[in-house]
Amino acid sequence: MTTLFVLDVPENTSVAKVAAEDPAVTVGQIGPYFRIHAEEAIVIDRRATGCRHAVWYSCIAGVARDSRITQHDKNALRVEPG
Repeated sequence: MTTLFVLDVPENTSVAKVAAEDPAVTVGQIGPYFRIHAEEAIVIDRRATGCRHAVWYSCIAGVARDSRITQHDKNALRVEPG
């Protein structure tokens, strides 16, 4: 299982929206965070989100204990079971 937490602020809404376009991903809310969850890897394309680099690199609030970030660059964010 893979879980990523992103702070629910207007700048990050597109990250959650793009993640939710993947049918294997569910997006919910826990407190002030989007909870992005999947059984396998979560991959979010930065260009699809429209995020500028500063917002992109600061969007991650945390990952679950059983998840790890394997890519976070100008192209994509990839979180895998870990």
